Amino acid sequence: MAHKYAQLAFTETVRAMQQEQNSRAGYARMDQGEDHNFLLSNVEAGFIAERDSFYMASVSETHWPYVQHRGGPKGFLKVLDASTIGFADYKGNRQYVSAGNFRNNDRVALIFVDYPNKRRLKLMGRISLVAEDDWQTLASLEDDNYRAKVERGFIIKVEAFDWNCPQHITPRYSESELESLIVPLNNELAELKAQLKEKLKAQSESQVRDQQKTSTSQVSAQSDYPQISGEGELPLVISSIRQLTPRIRAIEFKHANGDALPPFEAGAHLAIPVVLNDGKLTHRHYSICSNPNRSNSYEIAVLNEFIEPDKRNELKEENLELVEQSGSATIHQHFTLGLRLDCSLPGNYFPLERSTAPVVLIAGGIGITPIKAMALTLISQQREFSLHYCGRSIDEMAFSDRLTRQIGDKLTLYAADEGNKLNVKKLLSTAVRGANFYFCGPKKLIDQILSTAQELGIAKSRLNFERFASNQDVTAQPFTLKLNRSQKQITVSAQESILDAVLTQGIDVPYSCKTGACRSCVVTVVKGDVIHKDECLTETDKSNKLMCLCVSRAAQDILELEL
Repeated sequence: MAHKYAQLAFTETVRAMQQEQNSRAGYARMDQGEDHNFLLSNVEAGFIAERDSFYMASVSETHWPYVQHRGGPKGFLKVLDASTIGFADYKGNRQYVSAGNFRNNDRVALIFVDYPNKRRLKLMGRISLVAEDDWQTLASLEDDNYRAKVERGFIIKVEAFDWNCPQHITPRYSESELESLIVPLNNELAELKAQLKEKLKAQSESQVRDQQKTSTSQVSAQSDYPQISGEGELPLVISSIRQLTPRIRAIEFKHANGDALPPFEAGAHLAIPVVLNDGKLTHRHYSICSNPNRSNSYEIAVLNEFIEPDKRNELKEENLELVEQSGSATIHQHFTLGLRLDCSLPGNYFPLERSTAPVVLIAGGIGITPIKAMALTLISQQREFSLHYCGRSIDEMAFSDRLTRQIGDKLTLYAADEGNKLNVKKLLSTAVRGANFYFCGPKKLIDQILSTAQELGIAKSRLNFERFASNQDVTAQPFTLKLNRSQKQITVSAQESILDAVLTQGIDVPYSCKTGACRSCVVTVVKGDVIHKDECLTETDKSNKLMCLCVSRAAQDILELEL
């Protein structure tokens, strides 16, 4: 019989089955010609040498076959000659099923699989244990670079082999195989990054040299605005600007030198340096709304609070001043591609808790910015959550289309112009048991959620929120502020915060959020009572005479501070 594998595997019963299934004619040619497929060629030897594992079947005294996986370094199964292979048997689970079976029956069947290339080789032979004093053979089977303990050696005399079809082999790759595929890509990526870095560096240097110049199309809008602003350690350039809604613009930043950006977590913000119309440099906080898994860019979304000339007379003078000093109109008017901002590293006063508890996200208007990043994080963590997003209309709800694609039925949109209003009480009362709530939006929405949660007995520890700006008190009264260390006495008007009043006097105090969320401006009260408006101090902090300069006020005519 010609094909030795067919001689051993195709028994009369197997041949009858092939006949029944109409495959016998295809295998008939294996019975013709001279004997073959019992001596290994260079092709089989090379294939075996590349394998780091194989499957081996032995036959027990109960006539049950036993299949075992054998592994080691690549090429640990050695081709000794055209009809002999052998391998070192490394210490394993100590059941010795295969070794025991070979004492009674020396028949063995092996399958070698090359998963990436979908190839497999089947081999039959007779196996024998290498004698303990056959040092030469044992030495030929060892691998000096593999530190596993060798318990014994086996030699297999090849009886037959056959190459099998590639059907139903799922390609799988080892770490080294993946590395060989990825290395060229990483090299190409590194080269492209280097090119981009040089390009951005040249662009940045050009902007420094030409910061007083502007393009012809932007002369009227940009001629007086500096092309580099800020004093932070993180140099950013505007790399993309997208108009999300008629009043909301997305601004993307990349590192000025093409480097990877510092990582951030959902809820983080950037303190954006803004030069106002009066030439004053200030900073405005904007949530980073891009995916925290991205390291090449940050994205913020800015709502334009510009007041049309015909509506300016409708606002009170103090409210008009607040809008003009907000910075959003300046950003919309002057922030263009290539503008450089030297920012501080991202901060985070609104972090997403690390837990497995379900989460309910609530966003109102531009409050979607930190909530969007949280939703993307929760998706990557495969956590249970829902997002409820309110706005005047779908057209004015930034990212509504993108979020619909990204999170599907986890998103519920509430457009006021369609009569679709969020029922806060129903949402909070029907939320999944133990859920944590994260919400951001206008004052009315925040206050409604807080009061409803209190009514329903929801623990404060489950409520996490961020306000757009400090909670303005229309009943605020002016008062006198005494500063102990500075030996100054100043008047704080009803329209300004203690922090702004102190800064105006040239007194340097730390601050950041200006919304009572970060504790940066906490000081000690020497004398007087305080109306606390912050969201960060504990009752213990307040009893210890601490207060936040940015939002809290005096409860009487005079307040004395340790400043």
